[in-house]
Amino acid sequence: MTRFSAAVSDSSDDEHDVHMVQDFNKPPVRLPPKLLEDHNAEAGSDEDIGVDQESDEETSEEDSSSDMQDDDLAPTRSRLTRNHVLTEDSDDETDDGSENASSGSASSGESDVDVSAQREDVSVIPWARQVGVDAQKMHVMQTSLFRIPEEAVAIKAMNRATRPQFKLPPTVRRKHSRDSIGDGLRMDSQERASFAHDIEPPAYRPSRKYARVEISASVVGGCEDGLVDAGLAFGRSFRVGWGPGGTLVHLGRLCAPSSQIDTSANSSVITKTVVPLFAGSHKGANIRLPRLLQHHLSKTPIVKDESGIPFADPSTELDFSSFVSLYPSSDHSDEQSLFRLGRALFDRIDLHLAPEITVDVRNRVSAVRRKAALSDWLEEAKHASGDSAACIYTLLTGNQIDKACEAAMDNGYIKLATLISQASGDFEFREDLKEQIQLWREQRIDVHIGESTRKIYALLAGILDVGLDWKRTFGLHLWFSEPMDAPISQVFDSYNRSRQESPFRVSPPLPSYLESSSEPLPFNIPASSPSDALFSLIRLHADPACSLSQALSPLSFGPSPGDYSLSWHLYIILSRCMRIRDFADRTDPGRRRDIIDDDNEQDQHEGHSPSADLLASSYAHQLEQLDMLQEAVFVLLHIEGSAGREKAIKDLLHRSADKLDEWMCSGILGSLKIPMAWVNEARAVYAIYEGKVFEAYQLYLNAGLYQQAHDLAVVELAPEAVIRQDHDLLISLFERLANQTVDGWHTRGKAYMDYAHAMTRIPELHTSLTESAVPDVVEEQELDNFTRTVPRLINILPDVLSNPSDPRHKVALAEMISSLTAVLDIVKPLALSQSQIKLTAIDEATKLRHIQTTFFEKYMRSIQAS
Repeated sequence: MTRFSAAVSDSSDDEHDVHMVQDFNKPPVRLPPKLLEDHNAEAGSDEDIGVDQESDEETSEEDSSSDMQDDDLAPTRSRLTRNHVLTEDSDDETDDGSENASSGSASSGESDVDVSAQREDVSVIPWARQVGVDAQKMHVMQTSLFRIPEEAVAIKAMNRATRPQFKLPPTVRRKHSRDSIGDGLRMDSQERASFAHDIEPPAYRPSRKYARVEISASVVGGCEDGLVDAGLAFGRSFRVGWGPGGTLVHLGRLCAPSSQIDTSANSSVITKTVVPLFAGSHKGANIRLPRLLQHHLSKTPIVKDESGIPFADPSTELDFSSFVSLYPSSDHSDEQSLFRLGRALFDRIDLHLAPEITVDVRNRVSAVRRKAALSDWLEEAKHASGDSAACIYTLLTGNQIDKACEAAMDNGYIKLATLISQASGDFEFREDLKEQIQLWREQRIDVHIGESTRKIYALLAGILDVGLDWKRTFGLHLWFSEPMDAPISQVFDSYNRSRQESPFRVSPPLPSYLESSSEPLPFNIPASSPSDALFSLIRLHADPACSLSQALSPLSFGPSPGDYSLSWHLYIILSRCMRIRDFADRTDPGRRRDIIDDDNEQDQHEGHSPSADLLASSYAHQLEQLDMLQEAVFVLLHIEGSAGREKAIKDLLHRSADKLDEWMCSGILGSLKIPMAWVNEARAVYAIYEGKVFEAYQLYLNAGLYQQAHDLAVVELAPEAVIRQDHDLLISLFERLANQTVDGWHTRGKAYMDYAHAMTRIPELHTSLTESAVPDVVEEQELDNFTRTVPRLINILPDVLSNPSDPRHKVALAEMISSLTAVLDIVKPLALSQSQIKLTAIDEATKLRHIQTTFFEKYMRSIQAS
């Protein structure tokens, strides 16, 4: 029981209540000397006996001093009042017991109530006399208007317990207590009436923790064939979860929480659904991604880290320019545009400056070159449209009037070419075009004119809010809005400021699939539309505070929220190769690669980023869905943590063990330098799944996983060898494990080896000693050792073959005990009876033969003794 110690205070709530009703002008009454001595003696005994005895003594003290005057009693009681604060010694918890054990007045007895009532009358009447009011009248007024002090004291005494109970309320427990871990069963602190009474144990409150019921005691045992109820049939083995290649195994139909469905999940039909991770077809991804990953592998050496785990370390040669070389000049895809923009913004520029040029001049020249490269990219990106009118409009927004006129004439827009030649003309020219556009709108003719043509007329009329896409608007800010020597960051701020001030006039930087797609997207896009990946790259260059997590969002590259292919490639270039930007959760992002000295090459990968590992795992999951196993392993080699990298690759190999053919393993073991033991372990797991136990055993041995090989041999292979009486196979199964560190070797695997040696060696020794005229001492000693070890072996065999649900274990156990008993009866029949071992799991014939042999041996010895 929890012990409490009482701390005594000189003031309490009861004392405060007494002084509130006393006459404050009346001087305090001192205790008589005799009473003071008695009180001090009692106070000393209180500290030794306890709180309850103190209450009893104070009550007896009041009874003994009843002959005192009422005026003397009130201040005396106030001085005797104490407040006991309970502190729990065991758990460092403190409970204020001032209300239950504040003074002796909390104890049961009518004397406390009577004395308190008298004390209240004494305090009221002198106060009434002092103010000049009749005491009887004052008493009547208090009775009619307020609750009189006698009633207040009586009600307070009624509400108190008959005896102070120093225990925690049932709802109050230890801080952060949890019933599931047993804190709810903690006994509350209680106080016994005396040492002669025992404290009754608290009522049992069962824990709310759910425990797993063994299959033998479960009510669903033996109902695994109930196909009507999938939960009853697969309750212990089935759960909703992910399978290889993004396969989701579930009941019912996948839907949103608010969707209305017409099917029920309460069925025995299990559905396998492949969750789409790509927006388009897998055929396009199978062509696009291997090209990027093969180039990445050519620039990435595979080395071993401090733990001996393979690790992919990309070199500094892997930059945007190297990826641009993969695409032909006629390719205007989004991927090609993305890598060309990265080359313009982040790749190193050879300035061709003399060594004596200062740093300021170099930075200035580099900024101008960056801006010129960005301008060239914008002009090239605008030429990507195949529409002739859109091409003319693109040339106009690029301020290329001559080329726009030539393009208009080449495409048959002769009249439009004459208007383009007058671009940036006088005021009357623009007003005439505005009137023409207004007339087309009033007569509803503009609906028959192409959108790009309408934009050309509006631009010639000086109307700039005509819904330009963000790249063209950004180009106008680059070429016309800001000065020629303005840096890219200033141009970015100008465009971003105009977009925030006029959101309806300036188009936001939406991805291309949101700008041009009129068909419904396969995935739901969030309300806050993502930014284009091209715009995010510009922002990364212009804004040092831009987060890399936002820039590499999958929705910036395509409509699929699970497509991390381009995000991962950009991260490798920006973070691991060029050291430009990194995730915020990296402990130390390190320095940029182009300023790292050759002597500090080993310090390039400092810190750890969980976001980077998650990005690599997500991309590898996509490649696994495409059956690109080698590529997925290569991406997982970029995980920075050694333990996490090893586990991720092993899990991938286990899920794809059926695809580990000779060609696949040659690439994984050769170029990726994955250990052969990892592949053999995955193959062993798959062999067990297919029922090829011996093949799995050999694969475990080749992988160096001796513990798994030992457990597999003990449970699966050895019982069958015992039943077939193949003792040589038993020895070969465990001979390679004898010198390895294996848990349970002496009580499991070694028992099989001892059994095989005993069954082969004991008959040989017995025959040799019987036939020889002069017995060999060494052979006798060996046979004597067998007679001592075989009984111990029989004693531990039931623990070795302890699976009652496997019939092979039952048969093998009976065979081993019967064989050892029969062999031992031939050599030394009384060995088992002397060891007092109970023979179980043997057939009746063997047991009867053992009994006959034992009694015959005892009979012969008794005859010889007589």
